Amino acid sequence: MANIVAIVGRPNVGKSTLFNRLIERKQAIMDDESGVTRDRHYGVCEWNGKKFTVIDTGGYVKGSTDIFEGAIRTQVQQALSEASVILFMVDCHTGLHGLDEEFAQILREVNKPLFVVTNKADNQKRIDDSTEFYTLGMTDRLFPVASSNGWGTGDLLDEVVKELDEEEEESDSGLPKIAILGRPNAGKSSFINALLGKERTIVTDIPGTTRDAINTRYNLFGKDFILTDTAGIRKKAKVKEDIEFYSVLRAIQALQDSDVCIIMIDAERGLKAQDMSIIALVNKYKKGSVIMINKWDLVNKETNTAVKLEQEIKTKLGPLSYVPIIFASVLEKQRIFKVIEKSLAIYENKATKIPTSKLNETMLKEIERNPPPAIRGKNVGIKYITQLPTHSVVFAFFCSYPKEISESYERFLINKIRSHFDFEGIPIKVVFRMK
Repeated sequence: MANIVAIVGRPNVGKSTLFNRLIERKQAIMDDESGVTRDRHYGVCEWNGKKFTVIDTGGYVKGSTDIFEGAIRTQVQQALSEASVILFMVDCHTGLHGLDEEFAQILREVNKPLFVVTNKADNQKRIDDSTEFYTLGMTDRLFPVASSNGWGTGDLLDEVVKELDEEEEESDSGLPKIAILGRPNAGKSSFINALLGKERTIVTDIPGTTRDAINTRYNLFGKDFILTDTAGIRKKAKVKEDIEFYSVLRAIQALQDSDVCIIMIDAERGLKAQDMSIIALVNKYKKGSVIMINKWDLVNKETNTAVKLEQEIKTKLGPLSYVPIIFASVLEKQRIFKVIEKSLAIYENKATKIPTSKLNETMLKEIERNPPPAIRGKNVGIKYITQLPTHSVVFAFFCSYPKEISESYERFLINKIRSHFDFEGIPIKVVFRMK
């Protein structure tokens, strides 16, 4: 069984701060506004030679009619069911709260190792005040910490790892990372939930529900990979809240960390300028990509509707038309697995290395048939081509007068590479060097 440590408690006690401290990176968004963390998200912590998964959860509130708080309660209960060890976090600055007592009742029914963590214990008075949490009757030992600076977390972790199995945690390193990007309300979280068959992320009709980038390990077609759900990316002018600003930064960070991006577009809204901006950003960072036209079931169709729309989109994309397009419906589960299959194929394409002999044999024939135009009386001769050993796909063309090759001829060479070799969904760069 995997070792999982869940951090739970009422809103605004510092759960995300402790989560970020344990995984040693700022993955969860932190803000003084209650309810910032909505989904549960996961990171890896290593202590005393033991690796384990840490789950951050939203603040638990009982009896609320708020649509998000109801969904958060479900997420917290799922985290409790998954956990090997539970960290019940309280706030020794504000003291014992009625919500702490209500949540303690729920935790008493969970028969798992439990630690009461009194956060914000950043001076002796607060450490002394934290003893009032003994009245919850849940432990004979409290763990005062100041998660903002790490004080006390070492003592806590020393005890936590004693409760964990010796079995080594599976590592996610080296697995394909697939990020799901798009504007708000395109259906990204619903897509993750449909693939997993359970509510991994909170889904509502309200744009901006997802605020953090949420990672999920997944297995399909016999392959393990990481899926990342991200916040919707809107135009800067429309981003009003600080929290949404940081959510967009997290989405862009997820893009940068990924190998392949699924760019989700709402079929009813069509390809808009902001979608084009996202596709261009994916190309800029040299990531593999696939366009998923979601909600295809809601579109009125005639003969060849998909073919015509695909051609329209390809025309709009111009030089970015190398990105494959799949028409799907998350609601009807139409072609959602095909999107993943295509993403994994693109991941494999990214690692393709063309033998130099084959590359020269193929491309020099094309260049002979269509040589680069002479510039100011100079004939540009391309003599040799090789694929560079870089993380992204780059080809070097060795030639005379490398600075004289036009952009249009550069596009011609890229298109010929694509026509002969399978780089579907992969941005290609060509560089020209003196022979």
